[in-house]
Amino acid sequence: MTTLHPKIKEVTERIEARSKDTREAYLELIRARKPEGFAREKLADGNLAHASAGCAVMDKTQLLGANWPNIGVITAYNDMLSAHAPYENYPEIIRDEARKANATAQVAGGVPAMCDGVTQGQQGMELSLFSRDVIALASGVSLSHDMFDGALHLGICDKIVPGLMIAALRFGWLPHIFVPGGPMPSGLPNPEKQRIRQEYALGKVGRDALLKAESESYHSPGTCTFYGTANSNQMLMEVMGLHMPGAAFENPGTPLREALTRAAVRRVVELTVKRDYTPMGEMIDAKSWVNAMVGLMATGGSTNHALHIPAMAAASGYRIELEDFEDVSAITPLLCRIYPNGPADVNHFQAAGGMSFVMQELLDAGLLNGEARALMGKLSDHAREPWLDNGEIAFRDAPKESGDLDIVRPVSDPFQPEGGLRMLDGPLGRGVIKVSSVNPDRMVIEAPARVFDNQEALKEAFKAGELDRDVITVVRFQGPAANGMPELHALSPALGALQDKGYRVALVTDGRMSGASGKIPAAIHVGPEAARGGALARVQDGDVIRLDAETGRLDIQVSEDEFAAREPAQFRPNIRGQGLGREMFSAFRDNAGRPEAGGSLFDFFLPVGG
Repeated sequence: MTTLHPKIKEVTERIEARSKDTREAYLELIRARKPEGFAREKLADGNLAHASAGCAVMDKTQLLGANWPNIGVITAYNDMLSAHAPYENYPEIIRDEARKANATAQVAGGVPAMCDGVTQGQQGMELSLFSRDVIALASGVSLSHDMFDGALHLGICDKIVPGLMIAALRFGWLPHIFVPGGPMPSGLPNPEKQRIRQEYALGKVGRDALLKAESESYHSPGTCTFYGTANSNQMLMEVMGLHMPGAAFENPGTPLREALTRAAVRRVVELTVKRDYTPMGEMIDAKSWVNAMVGLMATGGSTNHALHIPAMAAASGYRIELEDFEDVSAITPLLCRIYPNGPADVNHFQAAGGMSFVMQELLDAGLLNGEARALMGKLSDHAREPWLDNGEIAFRDAPKESGDLDIVRPVSDPFQPEGGLRMLDGPLGRGVIKVSSVNPDRMVIEAPARVFDNQEALKEAFKAGELDRDVITVVRFQGPAANGMPELHALSPALGALQDKGYRVALVTDGRMSGASGKIPAAIHVGPEAARGGALARVQDGDVIRLDAETGRLDIQVSEDEFAAREPAQFRPNIRGQGLGREMFSAFRDNAGRPEAGGSLFDFFLPVGG
């Protein structure tokens, strides 16, 4: 058996020690609901009659008889999102396979699924992070009918999987499986799309050329093919053992994709009470969360997971800190170059070896903990790839070699010795930076600041030529308490164009960047956020800032006394947070937690009634 890396062991034990009381409280909560029989056996006749009235006759008989397990389906289907459009026909597939496995299945509820690609740079993006908690709440309402012995979760994109995960863990006495839909086939190469975006920002091409490029990139049902938050979500579900092995990156509409979905139905039925009962809340533990961080670092995944992993882990009673990410990153080699870290997309990555190759490499190196519990038993049982054997799903060993060393490499020959995410600290606050796609000569940027209170002002300054110089742009009042912490990816074309002109450029913000960002050095999630008295509220135009991703420092060349004596800029909420439904989320903004802890509405560590 492979020996676990000592740092991985240390981080795991540190999380367990830090979370001892909260994890015990969580386990007490879910164990109190451990089922003795099928869930609906507890319901009164009237309750059960309502719950089964709309079912097919064949399902109604079993539901009323309470002889078979009943599986709840939480779906994020809508036909506006390419990633979620394939889910339209999943419920009937799931119901059909459940019957074959002597079970029933019902759609317990639907959850909203917004697309950051549609809302990027728009006012709707201010609801994006909070949609994660809305999804968790909606899932909780759906499962609260207490009719279910297990659950299948149909969701893929940015906030959707984290929201589904939070709810699944709060219903942790049930087995849960996450069922992906897969990425769309490859379209316009990502570097070409990026080039046209930057040329549009510079006024060299018109909107017709931009729209043509974007449409050729996002062209069919399926997840966007770059390695942003959506596909990072799928990676996390693989390394946490919550998918059927190898389910993440098979394209929609293929026989193998349907076979994987049907296999997930059979497996969740097997994990229910009266069979091989496996509650998710006990299956997912500190080893699972450290594995999630290892996968994030090894693949160069989305910075958004510095928010989502702490928020999800909290739902299972674990406290994750930025230091945990930092220590894992320091010993995890970067094995993948997937756009924006390289020209390849996730389809190319899948063809070159995909998750099974990466997981086996990390398991062999003692970086992934193969003893972590998973749907198929242990995580070490998940480093396999699916295939069809005479039309039936089967699993084979991971490939022993990479199919393309420009896309995925072994641990013995990585792209870089450390992971893709680092922590920053200093007088301006604590935050993170994604370094996997930043050129080595851009790891340290020192330049005068230009301060903005919103992203629109930065775009206007760029158009006016005011940023044609070495500059560190500071965009503040972008945290959860201010405006919901929208992604600022719409700034990437402008900042990228400045960098391509030869200027030394960086971004410092208490907001987020997209999972597809990384070319520009960006200190993000800087906290405390400016709206809550953070240091960014005292930065002024012309202050010299030094962003040093090599040493993990975020400094400002202003004396401590002078900086402290400055009157902080004031956030003006009266002109923000109104319209397009944003006014309905004021309670979220007022009660959101620290970005470092996930920016969540929920505080699962408060005592009951606290």
